Amino acid sequence: MERFFADYLDKLQEIHAELRRALEGLPQPALDWTPGEGANSLVVIAFHTAGSERYWIGDCVAGEPSGRDREAEFRTVGLSAADLNERLDLNLTYVSQVLERITLDDLQAMRTMRDGSQVTVGWILAHVLSHTAIHVGHAQVTRQWWEQLLNRP
Repeated sequence: MERFFADYLDKLQEIHAELRRALEGLPQPALDWTPGEGANSLVVIAFHTAGSERYWIGDCVAGEPSGRDREAEFRTVGLSAADLNERLDLNLTYVSQVLERITLDDLQAMRTMRDGSQVTVGWILAHVLSHTAIHVGHAQVTRQWWEQLLNRP
């Protein structure tokens, strides 16, 4: 794997580690809890994050359809932290395999999105890091709200 892609994978792994910490040690009610109308649970945040990563890296970069049902991600309930971590681990393995197959020249390659717009592979990779990091922040805040609700440190 080229150094750029190894560094990219390292950064994605760091972001995933933060998401794991947000899920760690919580009971199922906490994982399925939402802080209010229109907000997402930790289960939904983690499940959607994994689905989004797989879509962007697999469907868009590698051209390997995932069969993703984005809307269903937001209805997910009942998964444990272990279930979610397994899904995230599978994603990292898949991302690693895709990054092994692409080159620095591929970063300039254009991909057509569902809406007809065109973006580069480099844009997609940047988007994945940004999108994942944003959702990790959502997960961290959701956990903080849960802990405050229960008067936990």
